[in-house]
Amino acid sequence: MTDKRKPPAARWQKGQSGNPAGRKKGSINVATRLRRMIDVEALITRLHEAALKGNTRAAELLLDRALPSLRPVAEAIELPGLEDAATLTAKAERIVELAANGSVSPDIATALLSAIGTLAKATEIDELTRRIEALEAPHAPTE
Repeated sequence: MTDKRKPPAARWQKGQSGNPAGRKKGSINVATRLRRMIDVEALITRLHEAALKGNTRAAELLLDRALPSLRPVAEAIELPGLEDAATLTAKAERIVELAANGSVSPDIATALLSAIGTLAKATEIDELTRRIEALEAPHAPTE
């Protein structure tokens, strides 16, 4: 396999611009040029007029841009017995029990179990970090 990189003399030098003269004064990129060409107010006015005349696609475009989409939000719920669970495993088991008996909806239970899994991973990383630091402490160079 051949080395496809340029020879060292042909590569850019660190700190050296590929275009020392820079961009021409007053030049603009394509996106900026397009934004300047579009008369936004006229477009919105025409969409508004079309929507008022019954054009549902125009109404949809206006509403999609003007109002954010509503996202479902779960209400806060009480999870009886969860506060008595001492470990993350016990908490997960309690959530599964609550979902099995219908006290918690399956989607809420799934979200809670996912959160417990993420917490367990973070706890594991913290514990491993603590153990590594404890193992390395006696071998650390003293100044």
